[in-house]
Amino acid sequence: MASRRTAIDKLDIAINKILEEYGDNIAADVNSAAREVTKKGVTAVKQGAKSSFKGKKYAKGWTSKFEEGRVSLQGIIFNKDIPGLPHLLEHGHAKRNGGRVEGRIHIGNVEQEIVQKFERAVREAIDSAGNK
Repeated sequence: MASRRTAIDKLDIAINKILEEYGDNIAADVNSAAREVTKKGVTAVKQGAKSSFKGKKYAKGWTSKFEEGRVSLQGIIFNKDIPGLPHLLEHGHAKRNGGRVEGRIHIGNVEQEIVQKFERAVREAIDSAGNK
């Protein structure tokens, strides 16, 4: 960080400016990581769906969207073609004439993986923002 001379009566303004820049750097890196991890998650869920289930429509339906809040970005992975099916396939369901179909875990593993990747990316963003 460059050395700056600041009058004592304007010290609070200078500190706020530095902290704002620091927060903006972290927010930009975290939002970028959220977009990247979400896209990788969609690809991984599609792969799991292709290998676990016959229906091509189910695998092709996976996509993502992003919702921006005031200070955050949220990546959402979902199946746009058959929205209720992922829950039934992941957790199992009752059969029409009795009995139960066991679930096939193909989303939960991907979720754990992308959460870990995102946490690592956030830590890296915080570490690198302090060095800028």
